[in-house]
Amino acid sequence: MSEPQNRPEQSRTHAALMDRVYRHQRHIYDLTRKYFLLGRDRLIRQLHAGPDERVVEIGCGTARNLIRMARTYPGVQLYGLDASQEMLRTAEQAVRRAGLSERIHLVHGLAEEISPALFGESEPFDRAIFSYSLSMIPDWSAALKTAAGAVRPEGKIHAVDFGDLAGLWRPVGRILLAWLRLFHVAPRDKLLKILESMAKDRADADLYIMAGRYAFVLEATPSIICEIDSHSVAG
Repeated sequence: MSEPQNRPEQSRTHAALMDRVYRHQRHIYDLTRKYFLLGRDRLIRQLHAGPDERVVEIGCGTARNLIRMARTYPGVQLYGLDASQEMLRTAEQAVRRAGLSERIHLVHGLAEEISPALFGESEPFDRAIFSYSLSMIPDWSAALKTAAGAVRPEGKIHAVDFGDLAGLWRPVGRILLAWLRLFHVAPRDKLLKILESMAKDRADADLYIMAGRYAFVLEATPSIICEIDSHSVAG
């Protein structure tokens, strides 16, 4: 695991926050989160990644998704970035136990720093994935824009995250939001609104919204992601 040097103070502060949040949670993260981080396996099934593709997950956590992708798509090279060194310790252990150290490469860093160069690569990625990480990234718009620049123009950006919860029974929604705040998680209602307005009748974007508007699953081209950034700034 490597990490960039000379990181700005604001970035170091966010990384330190993530370490505090997950220092102990990392040991039970996969066991507890499987009940409410819904849609992750749907995203993995929809990847249809070809042999020799290069896929990066931004906010890879314990490497749960990376390991599943490695087993689902033989030949794919996988890269994981996370702001928490604590989570990456768990990820490294999981990758070693799975015997996938040669196919899964991990780096400590923030979403806004993502680039092939962080992993010692020169060519852009084929796909970038955000799995319940946009709701934890303070500047999610910048993270999306940076990811779009790290992926080849014909590649894809994939995301799964909390929706606006508008279809849930209101007391349940309030309880869930309060619980998420304990972990510095905030559903990106603005992002979902932008996606819904943009994805209609677009061949280069596919948006699926789960029952109760609990979560969404997105697949889009980098050009669409750049449009999202423009809408975000305009809004």
